[in-house]
Amino acid sequence: MSLAPADLRQMQHALLKWYDANQRKLPWRRNNDPYGIWVSEVMLQQTRVNSVLPYYAAFMDRFPTIEALARADLGEVLKTWEGLGYYARARNLHKAARMVTWDLGGRIPENWTDFKKMPGVGEYIASAVQSIAFDHTHAVVDGNVKRVLARLFLMEEAVNEAGSYQAFKRRATVLMKGAKPGTFNQAVMELGSLICTPTNPACGGCCLRTHCQGLKTRQVKDYPKRTPSKAVPTRHVAAGVVWKKGRVLITRRTPKGLLGGLWEFPGGQVKDEEDAPSACMREIREETGLEVNIHSHLVRVKHAYTHFKIHMDVFHCQYVSGRIRLNGPEDFRWIRLKEIRQYPFPKANLKFIPLLTEDPAISEP
Repeated sequence: MSLAPADLRQMQHALLKWYDANQRKLPWRRNNDPYGIWVSEVMLQQTRVNSVLPYYAAFMDRFPTIEALARADLGEVLKTWEGLGYYARARNLHKAARMVTWDLGGRIPENWTDFKKMPGVGEYIASAVQSIAFDHTHAVVDGNVKRVLARLFLMEEAVNEAGSYQAFKRRATVLMKGAKPGTFNQAVMELGSLICTPTNPACGGCCLRTHCQGLKTRQVKDYPKRTPSKAVPTRHVAAGVVWKKGRVLITRRTPKGLLGGLWEFPGGQVKDEEDAPSACMREIREETGLEVNIHSHLVRVKHAYTHFKIHMDVFHCQYVSGRIRLNGPEDFRWIRLKEIRQYPFPKANLKFIPLLTEDPAISEP
C-alpha cells in the first residue's frame, strides 16, 4: 500500500494536532521513563485505561524503580497486581526486572531485538516501549490501531486472526513514515480509544474523517472485520473453606500456568455424575490428603476467563482428619481471617472472601 506524500503529510499533521490538543493526561506520559512506560504497556494489555490507573499508581508507589521490582518477592508483586488479572504479565515483568537488574546492570535494552528477549515481551510490548521510550521506528498494533486502520482503509483482514497482524503492521508503518514514532503511535491508539470506538464512533469529530474510506462509503459500522468466535465453555467447579481451630486452609498454585503463584481455597472441577459437595470433598482429599465434612453452602460464584467461564460452588468445610500432603499446590497455610489480606488471590476467590466471617460452629472440629 502506498499513500501520496501530500495525503500522508495531511493525515499525520491532522492526527498529531488532534493528539496534542486532546490527549489524556496519563501518569506514564509525564516523562519518557522506560520502566514506567514498560509497566503501563504491560498493564494495558487486554485491560482498559480506567481500570489500569489505580493499579499503576499503586505499583509504581510500591516499586518505583526496576531495581525495587527486582528485589521484591513474587508474592508481594502478585499482591500489588491482585484483581488486575492475567497474572502471567506480573510474573514475567518480575522476571524481566531481575534480568535487567542482575544481568544488564540495570539498563533496559534500547533496541528492539534485545528488548524482545525479555520475559513476556512480544511484538506489541517491544514496539510500544522502543518507540515511546526511545523513539525508535516501530509501529504499534493493538486493538485500537487495528480498528482505526480497518475503517480508514477498508481493510478486509479479520482483526481477531493472528495471521492478519502483519497486514496491519505494514499499514501502520506506512502511515507512520517520517513522523515521530512514539508520539504517532500514542496518537493512533488515543484516536481509537476516544473517537474511533467499537460502537457509536464519533466520526463527526474525527481528525481523519476527510480521509476515512469507511466514512466516505458509509461502511464504518461494517469494519473492522471479525471471524465469529467459538462459544466459550462453562466449567462447574467446587471449592472449600476448610476450618480447623479457628483457622482456614489456603494453598498456593505453582508459579507457572493460569493464576500461577496465587493463593486460593482448595477445590477443582466437578466431574460428570458428581454433585458439587462430593467434588469439593474429593478435590480437597486429592490435593491435600485431608478428610473434611461439608458444613454449609456459602455461595455460587460466576467468573469469566479468556477461554472459558466457571460456576464455582463454595462450601464451608470442617476438618475431620489427616495431615497435609500436597499434590498439585506448591505450599499451604492455616491462617486466621484477619490475615487473609496479606495473600494474593484470584478474582474468583476475591468475590466471596468478603462473605467469610468467624464462626465457632464451623471453626471447631
